[in-house]
Amino acid sequence: MAFIETPAESELYQADLEQQGYVANMTRVFAHRPELWAAWRELVGALRRSMDWRRYELVTVAAAQELRSSYCMLAHGKVLVEEFYDADQVRAIVEGHGPLDEVDRAVMELGAKVARDARAVTADDIARLRALGLSDGEILDVVATASARCFFSKALDALGAEPDAAYRALDPAMRDELVVGRPIEAG
Repeated sequence: MAFIETPAESELYQADLEQQGYVANMTRVFAHRPELWAAWRELVGALRRSMDWRRYELVTVAAAQELRSSYCMLAHGKVLVEEFYDADQVRAIVEGHGPLDEVDRAVMELGAKVARDARAVTADDIARLRALGLSDGEILDVVATASARCFFSKALDALGAEPDAAYRALDPAMRDELVVGRPIEAG
């Protein structure tokens, strides 16, 4: 469980119950500040509206891996396997040798670098993406996505939010590859 007490009831819980049948641990920790949760959801929506969904997920996984955020790795690895790849491919992507083209690898590398040390990003890193055909707006999307992941992953980890027990249902080999920090809550 989280390091902070979570409210027994919240206006946020109903949406989780309707969508997935349980209240996620991440929702519980943000239930103290519904306005912050709403702002986070709006930011994610803005990012998703401005970029390709698959790219958003790849950049998110790259940043989450760098941050050692099991919760975000599991959540977004699950999206990748449900929408874009099979479990073996997702595992290979996380290991660094998956079915990605040069653009995919470059955006993931930049996302990881932003999460690791944003000051280390150079003009050459940006020029590489331009040379691969990304516009400055698309480059901003990559950087903003990785930066946003830093906020969310660090907030969840600092509050002790464990990945939901429901993630135990994922393919075991992929799941084990995605647990890079806090363990999945006991189910």
